[in-house]
Amino acid sequence: MAASKRLWGNRKERKEWARRLQSEDPGLEVVHPHAAGIDVGNSAHYAAVRPDRDVAPVRRFECFTADLYRLADWLRSCGVKTVAMQSTGVYWIPLYEILEERGFEVYLVNARHTKNLPGRKSDVQESQWLLKLHTYGLLSNSFQPSAEIRMLRTYWRQRGTHVAGASICIQRMQKALTQMNVQLANVISDISGLTGQAIIRAIIAGERDPHKLAALCHPRIQASQDQIASSLEGNWRPELLFILEQEVEMYDTYQRRVAECDERLQKHLASFADTLSQRATTDKPKRKKAAKNAPHFDLSSELQRVTGVDLTRIDGIDVMVSQTILSEVGLDMSRWKTEAHFASWLGLCPDNRISGDKVLGKGTRRVVNRAATALRQAANTLIRSRSYLGAQYRRLRTKLGAPKAITAMAHRLARLVYRMLKYGQTYVDKGTEYYEERLRQQQIQLLRKRAAKLGLHVMETKA
Repeated sequence: MAASKRLWGNRKERKEWARRLQSEDPGLEVVHPHAAGIDVGNSAHYAAVRPDRDVAPVRRFECFTADLYRLADWLRSCGVKTVAMQSTGVYWIPLYEILEERGFEVYLVNARHTKNLPGRKSDVQESQWLLKLHTYGLLSNSFQPSAEIRMLRTYWRQRGTHVAGASICIQRMQKALTQMNVQLANVISDISGLTGQAIIRAIIAGERDPHKLAALCHPRIQASQDQIASSLEGNWRPELLFILEQEVEMYDTYQRRVAECDERLQKHLASFADTLSQRATTDKPKRKKAAKNAPHFDLSSELQRVTGVDLTRIDGIDVMVSQTILSEVGLDMSRWKTEAHFASWLGLCPDNRISGDKVLGKGTRRVVNRAATALRQAANTLIRSRSYLGAQYRRLRTKLGAPKAITAMAHRLARLVYRMLKYGQTYVDKGTEYYEERLRQQQIQLLRKRAAKLGLHVMETKA
């Protein structure tokens, strides 16, 4: 033992010896010999290739379309097959599409993975650094769906923007009515419904009689006409009526834009291949109440035809969540090795920060992902669900609290979605009773183990 210590020296000497070996032979192997690095900017891109490929291995290209094609031609002449580029804003999108069209293997790198490394003070050095890292396979590629999924995602996100704009118009209508002391929102649940819109448009047309306005209400409104008439007595200020009229016109404009997006969505979904015959199912679809802002065509049938499965059979997931997942994730689940990798990409996995076998912090990674947000919203709706997932969510909510329970159930939903899309499995709900009985058996087994450790024997008695 003493001879071994004299041979290797003390701890400081051993560290110095290991550092010297690592500097002389870092053990890096060339993974991408035909690589290039591109630093993406607003007005110009800097591209770097290996010094043996060109006399000027680093070149600057403008962001005009002709220059981007010239950049692709230069990379092709240098024998480049794979390119690493940073995802800076939206400036990378035109270059990415051109390089992908030319047949290059494009690695879209997250700038956070390289920005904290020291020693690079210019765009030229940044492109060379990307080339070096990519040559040795040290950069991970960001997920990018196929071109048809990206087109679907663009339509769906634009539609979501218009829906959000329409909701802002509704809020401004309600604010104008409240300032005029027209308490319509206190007697009906939603002023964007049939009754609310009929009354508001009659007010804009010049009607001021509260009883005539109350007569426009739908028969299913629970409030009486006298209550509605009392809420419609206000001070009709001209400037607020002007605002109300403008917001109604803006709301109608947003609704027309949403209808145009629905038309494009329906047309684009029709171009997808039919996979329903490959994963045919004889189970009847589970009926769910249509979402308020759902498209005006049969989106559920289209999604089932495209994916081959019915994601809305999962409790908490409606057609809107299904469309969001499809537009953000796509159909190819082979991009993730396992369902755990998929949940990690969504940012729904624990991210414990450990140093020296000590947990410094717990939580999940901060990931901006629309699919993860949609799954969290779906998980939050399980609070009143009389299903297996609903019972599991209520138990986790009691044990962990609402935020952690929502994340845990969103993780559970993500795994179910992965299995259905990848393997074509059909989700079958086992019910609340099955979950409660299973939990009871688990608790009995736990009590038996604890009793055995204490040297006790548990005797079961029939009730």
